[in-house]
This record gives sequence, structure tokens and C-alpha cells, in this order.
Amino acid sequence: MTGAEPLYAAAVCAGALAWLAADQERGLRRGRLLLAGGGAVQTPAGGSWRSSRLWERVRRLGREWLCLPAALVLAVLGQSVLPLLAGAAAVPLVRRRLRARERRREEDRRAEGVIALCGEVAGELRAGLQPGQALLFAARSTGVLGGAEVAVLAAARFGGDVPRALREAARAPGADGLAGVAACWRVSVDSGAGLAAGLDRLEAALRAERDQREELRAQLAGAWSTVVLLALLPVVGLAMGWALGADPLHVLLHTPAGAVCLTVGGLLEAAGLWWAARIVRRGEKG
Repeated sequence: MTGAEPLYAAAVCAGALAWLAADQERGLRRGRLLLAGGGAVQTPAGGSWRSSRLWERVRRLGREWLCLPAALVLAVLGQSVLPLLAGAAAVPLVRRRLRARERRREEDRRAEGVIALCGEVAGELRAGLQPGQALLFAARSTGVLGGAEVAVLAAARFGGDVPRALREAARAPGADGLAGVAACWRVSVDSGAGLAAGLDRLEAALRAERDQREELRAQLAGAWSTVVLLALLPVVGLAMGWALGADPLHVLLHTPAGAVCLTVGGLLEAAGLWWAARIVRRGEKG
């Protein structure tokens, strides 16, 4: 395999990325024209406009595509197309990981919003508002109901089944506390018990659960650091080989023994990371 092949592959990948970015930019431009009614679209002038377009392209492509530039560097250094294939295979895996992290953050934000909703509804009730009005005000200020907001607000405004609508909204990830709000609402309607007092107790319970979850994550931060360290050990080994004057990429990518070592080492690395991450996640779930 000649040294020009990785360069050709790099040019093809770079061209594909540029085409994707340009196509997305054309779509954004077309959308702006449509929303503007066919008129002129005001955009920043000069370098700031070009830099904002470049940043928008990078942001919309996603951080998972950063695997390709790293793979290109390894392909050029090792004069092999294998790093490019590995980088392309890593893109969907990294995207899945990033999306899982974003879903987790969204769940945490929604759980925090439920806590805020309980406090605001209780406060508005003590200020003299009716339960339906208090729920309307708190739901709009927190935005925790998401797609179920219309149904919940309609039930609160027009005398519908508010507990049922809240239980439907509680099916969203991270919104489990809304089921407790529905239970407090049902009890207050059926027995005349104080809704504000029940929401105060629910808020305290949800805060205690959140604090316990954050404490557990803090305790497991060291374990996750160990997992990351294990993932970086092969990179440290390659760097040490270069520092000693060897060419580890050439050995791994262009010799039969290196190919065997690369395959076996990659499988063992993947199995070790999967097992360590599984242990930590089981600890998170308690």
C-alpha cells in the first residue's frame, strides 16, 4: 500500500464533510428565505458572517464527526486505510453515547422542573389562587410538562380530569414526580385535604431523592475516571513506543503479527471497557 492512498481517502472524507455542511447551509438559507416571505435576509457582514456559518456547520454536524479527523491523522501517520474504517465505525457509537448523555441531562432537567413545579404551585395556593390557576401559572413558568402541557392546562382550565392528565405527563423520562402531583391533586379533590401541604411534602421527598442520586454519582466519579484511564492506556503505550524510536503504527498496520496483536488487543480493550462500565452502571442503579 502506497503512502498516497491515505491522502486520497482523506480528500474523499473531507470532501464528503464539506458537501454535507454546504447542503445543510443551503437548507438553512432556503428556510430563512421562506420565513422571510421571499424578501432579503439580514445576515452579518464580513468575517463574522463567515465565522458564524462555519460554527453553525460544525455544531450541526455533531461532535461525533470529530472521530473522522482523528482517524485521518492516524491514517496518514500509519499509511493505512484501517484507521479511517475504524473512525467511520466509531461515529455511530459515539453518536449513541452522546445522545444517551443528552437524554440523561434532559431527564435531570425534567426532574428538577417537577420539583420547581411543586414549590410554585404550593406558593401560588398560599397566595390565594385556585388550584387550576396555580397549576396554569406554574406549568407555564417551569415548562416541565413538555408535549402534555396542552392536555394538562386544558384540564385545569376547563374542569377536566387533571390527575389523569398529570399521570399521562408522568410517563415522560424524568417526570415520575408528576404522578405524585396527580395523587396529591386527587386526594385534595376527594377528601378536601390541603393540596399545598401535600405538595410541600412531595417536594421535600423529591429533593431528598435527587440529593441521594447526586451523592451516588459523586461517589462513582472515581470509578468512571478509572474506566477512562483504562481506555487511554493503549494510547499511552503507542506514545511510549514513539518516544523510544519505534514505529508502533507500522508494526500494527503492516505486519501479520501486528494485525493479530491489534485485533486481540482491540477485542480485549472493548470487553474490559464494557465490563467496567457495566459494573459502574449497576452501582448507579443501586
